[in-house]
Amino acid sequence: MTTLPQAIPPRSGPKGHLRNFWMRVSDGMAVSQLWSQAVRDARSSYRFYSAGLEDVQPGRSRWRRWWQIAKALFWAILEKLTPARRILLLLGLVLLIAPANEKFDSHIWGGLVILIVLLLELADRVIMKRDLEIAKDIQAWLLPGAPLQIPGYKLAYATRPANTVAGDYYDVILRPGNASQGSSGASSNVSSGSDGRVLFVVADVAGKSIPAAMLMATFQASLRTLSTSGIALTDLVTGANRYACSNSQGGVRFTTAFFAELDLATGEIVYLNAGHNAPILRKKTGVAERLDTGGIPIGIFAESTYQVGKTRLESGDWLVIFTDGVVEAVDQKDEEYGETALMRIVNREPESSPAELLRSLFGDLDRYVGNTPQQDDITCLLLKRT
Repeated sequence: MTTLPQAIPPRSGPKGHLRNFWMRVSDGMAVSQLWSQAVRDARSSYRFYSAGLEDVQPGRSRWRRWWQIAKALFWAILEKLTPARRILLLLGLVLLIAPANEKFDSHIWGGLVILIVLLLELADRVIMKRDLEIAKDIQAWLLPGAPLQIPGYKLAYATRPANTVAGDYYDVILRPGNASQGSSGASSNVSSGSDGRVLFVVADVAGKSIPAAMLMATFQASLRTLSTSGIALTDLVTGANRYACSNSQGGVRFTTAFFAELDLATGEIVYLNAGHNAPILRKKTGVAERLDTGGIPIGIFAESTYQVGKTRLESGDWLVIFTDGVVEAVDQKDEEYGETALMRIVNREPESSPAELLRSLFGDLDRYVGNTPQQDDITCLLLKRT
C-alpha cells in the first residue's frame, strides 16, 4: 500500500505535522480499513490463543465457566513466552496491581517492565517476519508466473496463502512430444502446430506455514525432475510418491494432488487424483463431470498404486481445479463457501475468459468471508478450450 510520502506531500505547521504523523502511523489507510484489519487480527489472535479452550469443562455457574476460560487464556498466552519473559510479565502485572505510594510508584515500573516484554517480542516478530518475507520470495520463484500461452486454450491461476507462505502448489509443465521437458511456465509459448502435452498440477500439503512450504518445495523439485523424462503419468506420480514417503515423517506430512496431462492436438486429458478435491469438468452444455479417479494422497504409503482416468476437453468446456481452501472458506457464522457457490460462479459466466472468471470467483469469496481469518490457503486453476 502506498505510504504518505509517496502519495501526499508532507505538510508544515502543527496541524500538518500531526497529519503527517497520523498518515505515517496508519500507512495511509482509511479508518474503515484500519477497523477491518483490527477485527481480522483480533479474530485470528483469539483463534490462536483459544486453541485449547474446547477442553474447558462447564462450571457450576456461568461465572465459574468465565473464570475457567480466563485462566486457560492466561496460561495459553504465558506459555507462548520464554521462561525469562514469563517472569518479567508476571513481575509487571504484580507491580501494576500493587498499591502505589509517594516513594515508589509501582504502576509506572510495572508499565515499563511490560513494555520491555513487548519490545522483546516485537524484535522477535520483526526478525521472523523478515525471514518469512524471504521465504515468500523464494516460494514465488518456484511457482509459474504469467500463464502459458497455448493456442486454442486459455489459462488462469492464482493462490492466496492463509499465512505469509503457503502449502498449496500449482504448476504448468510443458511436455512436448514423447521427450518430455520441463518448462518455466513464466513466459513459454506453445506453437500452433505443437503435438506436445501439458501437465497441470494442483497440490495441497498437509499443514501450514513454513513446514508445509518446505515440503511443497521438495514436492515441486521431485515433480520437475521426473517430468523431464518421457514416463507415463502413473509412473511420474508413483515416483513422486516414493520420494515424498522418504520425507513425510511416516505419512504425517502427506500431500493431496491432482495431475492432468492434456494432449494439445486432440483435447484428450489423462488425469490422476491423489486424494484431492475432485476437479470439475464443466461441459459447454452445462453438464458437470467430477474427476476423482486416482488413489490415496502422496507421501502416505510408498507402494501405493494409482489409476488414471480419461476425458476430453471440447470447445467451450471448462476445467476447474481447486484446493479445499476455496470451498471450505468460512464466513462470520463459520459456514463454508461450498462447491455449490463455486459452480454458481462457473455456470453464471461460461463465456468469460479464465482470467475474468478467476477475478469474479475471488471477488465473490472476498464478499463471503469479509473480515473472517481463513485457516487454509486458497488456490484455483482454470482452463478453457476456446
